[in-house]
Amino acid sequence: MANKGPAYGMSRDVQSKIEKKYDDELEDRLVEWIVAQCGAAVGRPERGRLGFQVWLKNGIVLSRLVNSLYPDGAKPVKVPDAPPTMVFKQMEQIAQFLKAAEDYGVIKTDMFQTVDLFEAKDMAAVQRTLMALGSLAVTKNDGNYHGDPNWFMK
Repeated sequence: MANKGPAYGMSRDVQSKIEKKYDDELEDRLVEWIVAQCGAAVGRPERGRLGFQVWLKNGIVLSRLVNSLYPDGAKPVKVPDAPPTMVFKQMEQIAQFLKAAEDYGVIKTDMFQTVDLFEAKDMAAVQRTLMALGSLAVTKNDGNYHGDPNWFMK
């Protein structure tokens, strides 16, 4: 990420199209759900794509989110006491979230790649994954979903 220069030509056009898919209103809804699901301890991001990315980047909020969808004693992702500071540990935490989300029932085509979040390559894909996870949680109706069921499609 540190050695990445500006994009030119077709690369810039492609990245621009990807960035246009990001939905600010959807971001607000997802933040509301994550805070309702995990509690106020997760905090809130600064508004906008970059704030959302920074909030989720270390994987802790995502891990707490997926753990909150399981009953006590069956948490699929280990959440470290202190947020990871090393890049590979943060990426590993995101990968654990992705594995747990897939085990929960999110289909492969709805999943983002770790770099989509970590390097903010495709934040719209991150939104799609979270929407799929929320929709599944509402549909399962097992008592572990918190928030407004109308935020997601069944």
